[in-house]
Amino acid sequence: QTHHTSSNPRGTTTPPNTMALETSASNRFYASFVGAGVAEVCTLPVDVVKVRLQVQHTVGGTQPTPAAAGAGPGPVRYGGMLDTMSKIVRSEGPGGLFKGLSPALLRQCSYSSLAFVLFEPIRNVMCPQGTHPTFLQRLLAGGTAGAVGIAIMNPTEVLKTQMQASRSEALSMATVFRRVVKNEGILGFWAGVGPNVARCFLVNAAELGTYDQAKHKLAEYNVFAAGTLANHVTASGIAGLFSTCTSTPADVIKTRLMNQAGTTHAYRGVVDALTRIPREEGVAALYKGFTPILVRKVMWCTVFFVTYERILARLEAA
Repeated sequence: QTHHTSSNPRGTTTPPNTMALETSASNRFYASFVGAGVAEVCTLPVDVVKVRLQVQHTVGGTQPTPAAAGAGPGPVRYGGMLDTMSKIVRSEGPGGLFKGLSPALLRQCSYSSLAFVLFEPIRNVMCPQGTHPTFLQRLLAGGTAGAVGIAIMNPTEVLKTQMQASRSEALSMATVFRRVVKNEGILGFWAGVGPNVARCFLVNAAELGTYDQAKHKLAEYNVFAAGTLANHVTASGIAGLFSTCTSTPADVIKTRLMNQAGTTHAYRGVVDALTRIPREEGVAALYKGFTPILVRKVMWCTVFFVTYERILARLEAA
């Protein structure tokens, strides 16, 4: 499929309206694998904070109740992002902020690589021959690629969530794996797969689709030239903000369901969680962890896309 440049409203040349035209699938896989690993290590502490905030229960959004299954004994302990981070370090040491690193890297690197391999061909199939993809086509392509990827990699998310949510002990992947298999069988690793697929559809539609659109428009309107660091950083920030706003409720439900896998179930499923959380804790409970999610998303997108673009450019030029 060949794309040509076109004139924008200001009379300048518009770069091709795609993320990386006709790039090698193996290059995309490698670049996204490395980019995801770097971004995950840099932002995991914020992700741990997000999980702790999401699994603690409140009544009417104010009064504490016993902590969620698997999160350890005691009532609500955390008041916000900075409070959570400081309390984790004081009670568990700095290593507490990196709980779940192994499954997080396994999940993010494999899932992101698969999504990036799928995104470009899906987008190009949706785009008629010889035309530029629309914003909607980019969103749908990004969402579809992410949904397929996470449906396959859901077990790694279950492992990561339970390791991060544990306050009473440092759980290993093997411990969580045995507990889930013993109590629920292999299918237990697909706990929360429904909201997780929905969340990842929204996240990837927002991240891949919005990033692809934003970096093109920034160049088209001469804000930042195509291929520059400023272009990639700005587009990453826009993608991270859009992703957080659209995906947080699904993320809260996904975290609650995954955290109860292999333990006593507080919720019967997605619909039960979706109706009971706002009824028992207030609508704001569906946006628990919004600040750390936003911080992490903007940081993650920036580190990931900048790393990805630089590595892919070098690989494609080789």
